[in-house]
Amino acid sequence: MKILALIAARGGSKRLPRKNIRLLGDKPLIVWSIDVVKGMPNICDILVSTDDPEISDICIKEGVSVPWLRPQALATDVATSADVAIHALDWYEANKGEVDGLLFLQPTSPFRSRHTILRAIELFESNKLVPIVAISPTPAHPLWSLKLEGGYAVPFLSDDGLNIRSQELRPVYVVTGSVYLISPQQLRKNNSFAAAKMQPLLISSPQEAIDIDTEWDFRMAEQCLNDWVNYLK
Repeated sequence: MKILALIAARGGSKRLPRKNIRLLGDKPLIVWSIDVVKGMPNICDILVSTDDPEISDICIKEGVSVPWLRPQALATDVATSADVAIHALDWYEANKGEVDGLLFLQPTSPFRSRHTILRAIELFESNKLVPIVAISPTPAHPLWSLKLEGGYAVPFLSDDGLNIRSQELRPVYVVTGSVYLISPQQLRKNNSFAAAKMQPLLISSPQEAIDIDTEWDFRMAEQCLNDWVNYLK
């Protein structure tokens, strides 16, 4: 089993400028995602896709592959993660050989553990390469969600949902963004990490499910940092 680990990191970020190289603890945010897969079985290479020379320099010093700066067309707000991944995958397979899977890691999820990634690889290998997606429980149940319509707050899904007691609500989950694992064939076919059937990789730890997009998220990560480091020991 050969799996390419891909970390995608743009230089621009409107909500939290330069977040991917901002220090979390004693290292830039993106380095957390590099360190977690270093030396891991089945990971044939770690590749970083970035449009930013400073991010590139940091990652090269960490010993991972940054073979080019990402084309500008793939460094905009409208470029999708799948577009970025396929660009990197096409280059890698043309120059380094085919792989069985692409492990896509967002640098905004610093607390994913090696154990979680190993679980993802085991699931992927044992279930005929069905795509893996990391999910976590969410308290924001869709049956209790509202939308604004005509100046009023109305149920988003069902008129009866707000009358259901919390203990009777069916558990729901959200995509954490921390781990995606997919075969090259399915990624190219769907142009997406989503598929009709995906294997859930349940993330039960709130720290591991953190996804840093705002200043508030970053402060939450800083608050969790010491507990997470101690947990890993």
